[in-house]
Amino acid sequence: MEIPAVNLKAIVLMHWLLTIWGCMAWLPPSYAWGNFSVLAVGVWAIAQRDSIDAVLMFLIGIAVTILTDIIHFGIYYPLAEGLAERNRDTFRFSAGMAILGLLLKPVSCFFVYQMYRERGGDYNVNFAGFPSVTRNRDAYQSIDQQDQSTSSANPFNQAEGTKPGPPHSY
Repeated sequence: MEIPAVNLKAIVLMHWLLTIWGCMAWLPPSYAWGNFSVLAVGVWAIAQRDSIDAVLMFLIGIAVTILTDIIHFGIYYPLAEGLAERNRDTFRFSAGMAILGLLLKPVSCFFVYQMYRERGGDYNVNFAGFPSVTRNRDAYQSIDQQDQSTSSANPFNQAEGTKPGPPHSY
């Protein structure tokens, strides 16, 4: 099954819009600063298409903001209980958009991780357990195999005038 390609611009735009709507009524400035600074790193990742560091920092930033968003929601959500009816609707919309942004962040992490791998990142995360590092070993040659071009080009030993024999054991 092929993973659909999602544009990094779409991810940044979606989170930018949800962060703006989430900040409308009830979240503190620290929520805005944290999320907008991570989105600035996302803009850096868009601008530098070949940068592995930019995408990795954006991925780590989104992962960290998942935790900080949960903390913000837990601390500041009960403050909106005594609002007037008109303000209550704005609060519900703002809270809904902030929660939707939080729910979409793990999905965004998955797609940004795929972009990290496409740009040449070499960390392979095993989602079932602990992270593990793997590398593609297709480009390596085993030292046990002899190079066929050197052995077929010179079948005789020039110094002795004979075919090379098995290696001597001492």
